[in-house]
Amino acid sequence: MLTTLRIKNLALVSDLTLEFQPGCNVITGETGAGKSIILGALNLVLGDRADRTLIRSGEESCAVEAVFDVKALRLPLKRFLEENGLEPCEQNHLVLKRAFTTAGTNRQFINGSPATLATLAALGESLVDMHGPHDHQSLLHPAKQLAILDAFGGLEPERVAFGELIRRQHALAEAKSALIVDAKTYAQQLDLLRFQVQEITGARLQPEEEPTVEAEFIRASNAAKLLQLSQAALDALSESENSLLTQAGAIGRGLAELHRVDASTANLVELHAQAGETLRDLQSALSHYADKVDVDPARLAELEERVNLLQSLKRKYGGSLAEVIAFGDEAKQKLLALESRDAELARLNAAQEKLAAEIASAGKKLSAARQKVISPLTKAVGQQLDALGFKQSKFDVALAPAAGPSSFGVDTIEFQFAPNPGEPAKPLRAIASSGEMARVMLALKTVLAAQDEIPVLVFDEVDANVGGETANAVGEKMKQIAAKRQVFCITHLPQVAAPADAHYVVTKVVKNGRTISEMALLNRQERVTELARMLGGQSDAARQHAEALLK
Repeated sequence: MLTTLRIKNLALVSDLTLEFQPGCNVITGETGAGKSIILGALNLVLGDRADRTLIRSGEESCAVEAVFDVKALRLPLKRFLEENGLEPCEQNHLVLKRAFTTAGTNRQFINGSPATLATLAALGESLVDMHGPHDHQSLLHPAKQLAILDAFGGLEPERVAFGELIRRQHALAEAKSALIVDAKTYAQQLDLLRFQVQEITGARLQPEEEPTVEAEFIRASNAAKLLQLSQAALDALSESENSLLTQAGAIGRGLAELHRVDASTANLVELHAQAGETLRDLQSALSHYADKVDVDPARLAELEERVNLLQSLKRKYGGSLAEVIAFGDEAKQKLLALESRDAELARLNAAQEKLAAEIASAGKKLSAARQKVISPLTKAVGQQLDALGFKQSKFDVALAPAAGPSSFGVDTIEFQFAPNPGEPAKPLRAIASSGEMARVMLALKTVLAAQDEIPVLVFDEVDANVGGETANAVGEKMKQIAAKRQVFCITHLPQVAAPADAHYVVTKVVKNGRTISEMALLNRQERVTELARMLGGQSDAARQHAEALLK
């Protein structure tokens, strides 16, 4: 359930924090007070498009934050968060935040972790089901009608499994299409793949060889210079007349004479001995290095050719040798498939035939299961419509074979409705007014409340174009749905507002010369006052009527 909603600098809202209750939460207020802003804020934090014109005048940014208690959520939320690299919930609280600025910066956070708008929207679809004044038009779409039928019958797993069969069918068709080409194209593909495989295989690549080859190539291409430098260092160290070792010997003899005269200079003699040893070690290492330097033009040419080959392969097939090797392995598989095209086509044809039989069988079973669900659904919806003022109406579902299978199954569907007795049921899209459509939607929502996994339902003036006893029934239906889910209902009808568990009122006030929208939870006496206003005034009769509605 939604526990907290904070709105800052959105339209007429300056800074508003709302704490919501379980069950049915009703929101009322004068026209233009800002009730739609509350829904707008909720839409934003659930991933709707951000409109910078909604930022409060004079401010640079706005933000909306929502906290959901998710301990009863059926969605595998932990896995969803892990797969998207998001922080886990603390104490079963899911925190969503959306912020955007006049400069166009748009940021989303889930449990404090930055998230994409698509991720936020995907999560929002599993948390809140919004129904505005025109959302009942979705009832006219066959896909929505099939979803309702399947939800009522608990047939979603079967439909998902059928959709997977269709996905596999498409994959087989694509694989087959890739093999069925004309002779010229087939020959060209074979030639290209054979060349690629031969070029990569012939190179005998090792994933880690490139650094070693390049280092050896640099040494080989500079061999003459390396030999010259090392030999010059050896000459200065030991091989010229005034070499360092020769001079060190003369220095040693002088220090020995010094020590005979002054015994306290023993440390100088020791330091000289250490320096001489270091110079001899350097001479040995230089000599060993010079011996290894090989000025070999043939080896240099071989290394240069190898480096050029590696660079060429990387330009063609990947940014690293590992990617080139992977490309070669994939090319081998493609070449094998093309070279055995006839056998592969036969395998694909057999797989398609087998899958087609599976699809026909699964489609038939799903269709039969749907047929069994129709009668209980129409009966349950009919009972709800009767309570909503359609005393002798008829709701029906027409299921017929589709032209071909789709991810939804092998059926076409049409919700049918006859609001008046004696008239045949006709497609809902052909005869229902907006008020009738809203009540059909409400009847379906009431029936589906037990099956629906979305924890929060929002109804924005779906009670439009109803009144009298029907309004009382709408309020009771909201209450019934709220027994299973948290419900938010924006309404202008006191009969709908009265049965709610919590009643909020939105008002406009002027503070410091600025108009702002505020929203507050009403106590019982305040509810009487608000219901009396909705009934037409604060007369004794209106207040008595309001008291009666609350009782």
